Amino acid sequence: MAGQRRVRIGIDTGGTFTDVVALDEDTGELLATKTPSTPADPSAGFMNGVAKVLDLLGPPTAVSALCHGTTVATNLLLEGRTGPLGFITTEGYEFILEIARQAVPDGYGNSYFWVKPDRIVPADLVRTVGGRLDHTGAEIRPLDEGQAAAAARWFRDRGVDTIGVCLLHSYADPAHERRLREVLRAEHPGATVSISSDVLREYREYERSMTTLVDAAVKPGVTRYIRGIGARLAEAGAGPGGERPPFLVMKSNGGVLSADEVVHQPISTVMSGPAAGALGAALLAGRAGYDRVLTLDGGGTSTDVSVVLDGEPGLTTEGSVGRYPSKIPMIDVVTVGAGGGSIARISPEGALKVGPASAGAEPGPACYGRGGAEPTVTDAHAALGRIPPHLLGGEMPLDVTAAEAAVAALGDKLGMDAAETAEGILRISAWNQANALRQVTVQRGLDVRDFHLVAFGGSGSLLLCPLLDILGPAGAFVPPDPANVSAFGLLSVDVRNDYVRTRVARHADLDPGAAEAVFAELAGEAAEVLRAEGFAGEGGPGGVGGLRLERSADLRYFGQAYEVRVPVPADPLDAAAADAVADAFHAAHRDLYGYDLRDNPEQQVEWVNLRVTGIGRIRRPEPRGLAGPGGARDARTGVRDVCFDGAVHRGTPVYFRDALAPGSTVRGPAVIEEYASTLPLHPGFTARVHPDGGIAVTAEPAPAAEEVQR
Repeated sequence: MAGQRRVRIGIDTGGTFTDVVALDEDTGELLATKTPSTPADPSAGFMNGVAKVLDLLGPPTAVSALCHGTTVATNLLLEGRTGPLGFITTEGYEFILEIARQAVPDGYGNSYFWVKPDRIVPADLVRTVGGRLDHTGAEIRPLDEGQAAAAARWFRDRGVDTIGVCLLHSYADPAHERRLREVLRAEHPGATVSISSDVLREYREYERSMTTLVDAAVKPGVTRYIRGIGARLAEAGAGPGGERPPFLVMKSNGGVLSADEVVHQPISTVMSGPAAGALGAALLAGRAGYDRVLTLDGGGTSTDVSVVLDGEPGLTTEGSVGRYPSKIPMIDVVTVGAGGGSIARISPEGALKVGPASAGAEPGPACYGRGGAEPTVTDAHAALGRIPPHLLGGEMPLDVTAAEAAVAALGDKLGMDAAETAEGILRISAWNQANALRQVTVQRGLDVRDFHLVAFGGSGSLLLCPLLDILGPAGAFVPPDPANVSAFGLLSVDVRNDYVRTRVARHADLDPGAAEAVFAELAGEAAEVLRAEGFAGEGGPGGVGGLRLERSADLRYFGQAYEVRVPVPADPLDAAAADAVADAFHAAHRDLYGYDLRDNPEQQVEWVNLRVTGIGRIRRPEPRGLAGPGGARDARTGVRDVCFDGAVHRGTPVYFRDALAPGSTVRGPAVIEEYASTLPLHPGFTARVHPDGGIAVTAEPAPAAEEVQR
């Protein structure tokens, strides 16, 4: 259609709200909004978000692409809504899930108290088949197809329709697993099957088994969800020609993939939403001049934290989903149950406890007026006057009286008044968030004082000042449209696919030609998938639409249990290039652990995994800047009584963030409000508006009595 506006839409579904950002591809204009999530049917909240942003944009508008961050896979696991799950492994290895690993969370000091979690598959739903490969992939005994068929029929007769398969050493040769999948399809055609050589072609049998089983467990639910949204989008016909627009889903590794492909590897979405937030925050903080930051994504149900070095969030293959380990590459994010909807209760010991249980979107906090009765973090903020008596710019009024009543009822049980109880709830919530940030910094040898804290999400900035007091970082930054940073991040990430192959060899014995052949095979797989997605060559201006391949390898000192990943040059691997990779490993080991064994001739380096990452470049949006008319006085919208640190500050000024011009300064006590987020500025803190619209927050001495806000 002539004159039709073309937009890309990012949609991040959280536990309480669904965030939406639309990018006009011609003008670069951004529009952000939110809508309540619908936990009973997340796809309804998704479509509500699409409809709302298109209504705000007005006709004629066509959606050129939709990118989605979802917690469906994670929630299925955390809530145990995965249904019966079966497991097929090599004969003699039926107890691999019990053997697991000896590591105890939080160290051996916790070994007396720690209770081993229930296994993901009960022992009576494990079947074994004969056949054996060695670690090189050579066949020792052929697959016993009779046992395979019997196992398939056994699961079929018991109504177990979801099955994970992990055969010994199938990372070296997937032939036995692929044949077993064919037998399963023939004997149990209604089954959903995941095989480890497709999910994670990497050694370590326990982790590979668990990763495969997690993939199988979430595959039916994720497939229904993604295909259901696809059908609704096709029915809506929001694409340029009235068809379904391209539909992409955020992956845990910081990239996106078409929804049609994601259903074949659903485990890749388990950290979908948090990954988008970390990437969006890293991009916005980098543009503001901060390259070492701690991201804090505060939502309604939880808070996600991560570390960004040199503008990039860290990646890990040692993550977990709830209590289940996962070896897939994912943005290194730590999540705690400390969101706006976190419920405050009295513990069995009689102490005040906040989270991890959440009121969610339904019924929500007491102040939502939807039947919630237990006090939450949001109710505590409302009772102290730190948030406005409405959310979403007035779209969602809050019942402050109900919040005060819920907090007061809890206070009566504790022998505290309502204000003291609310302060206690917020102080505990702030410490919960601070402990998560210490987990990704102090416990890993990083000094919090070397980083700026980037707070975003609907509740991310509400406890920013207490966190600065607790942690003492270099400073803090609240990006523009903080409540929609995750959705913004969805529009800024490239298509990204990871491929791995285990090839263990000591450096002295490494055959560079054989390693290069593996790299070439992985690169071919990566390039084929990206070309099918429409990426090729160098792309257009800025590399948009181009295809890039990055190579890396996991190395370790012989005898170590874990590896360090280092980049591998794109040029053909020869002896000199291999030596350069080993040198890079020594340096990386020193950076991580404070020492290396470069000068010890008896200590050999060992190559373990070869990796290729395929990247398809997309156009990244620019953040929406502020264009306020003047200083803080012009942005002032009124006053209200606000309680900070146990004292009521009457006539506390309230400011509208969008009216704050770059360079404006606001000193606490004050409250800075915007469409979907609020920054309570405690006494002794100063907020300065960055040129791009972000807000830098620092702790400073109180101004002289005659000094006024500018």
